[in-house]
Amino acid sequence: MIADYHVHCMFSDDSWYPPEHVCEDAWRHNLDEICFTDHVDYGIKPDWKDALDAKVMMGQRVVNVDYDAYFPCIADLREKWEGRMTVRCGLEFGVQTHTIPQFDALWNAWGDQLDFVLLSIHQVGDREFWTGEFQKGRSQEEYNRAYYQELYDVATTFEHWSVLAHLDLIKRYDPMGILGFPANRDLVAATLEHVIKTGKGIELNTSSVRYGLKDSQPAREILELYRDLGGTIVTLGSDSHAPEHLGAYLRHFQRYLASLGFEGFCTYDHMVPIFHPFEA
Repeated sequence: MIADYHVHCMFSDDSWYPPEHVCEDAWRHNLDEICFTDHVDYGIKPDWKDALDAKVMMGQRVVNVDYDAYFPCIADLREKWEGRMTVRCGLEFGVQTHTIPQFDALWNAWGDQLDFVLLSIHQVGDREFWTGEFQKGRSQEEYNRAYYQELYDVATTFEHWSVLAHLDLIKRYDPMGILGFPANRDLVAATLEHVIKTGKGIELNTSSVRYGLKDSQPAREILELYRDLGGTIVTLGSDSHAPEHLGAYLRHFQRYLASLGFEGFCTYDHMVPIFHPFEA
């Protein structure tokens, strides 16, 4: 069983990948299941209907998913591929504490269409990590601590999500290198305890290889802590935005999870986790 549960297509502002081509490529890669998880980041992006107010990057307006088009498109693909490959419908919620009301409203409007929701922290106070704006003017300890505090605050306040995506994301964009795990172990442990208590899970994001990270994402120490606390729900996702990303390293990281003592991984159907044991 191979499932890619972090897949972006042209409904994300940072991808040009047509969703029908995603499915065709996934089939060629012998994937059993995929879940589309296109970006929603309130605070820094307007909704599609307000696209004229959006900034333009690389010739494309930076907006959230066009929900009116997205959900019917994924539904059509689910029907087209039924019996050959399972197609699930998800979103990646880039939540901040001050945008939680907007995500609550989004869930109330469209939640019945969703199989799966990735919870991500892509920015704090509308300051982006990838541009370095969030880190500017702070010490490495300060911006790492602020990131993990926001992760904890959002995860324990907002309810409508399935798993935490790339939960140590800040290390991708740390100009000082990777800060040692002990510095924020307390916040990470408290977050994971909430994840387990509420029946949610975490993602193992295979793009750590693509980004040249020397450890998995989340790091081995975090995965071991999650395991030791009793966590069992793990999804695997490539974080693909282009054909060369799709399905990458999924088998490798299944073996990696098994080596850490995890017994399997999860997929989702209407927000309910389905457990798939690793083959002996």
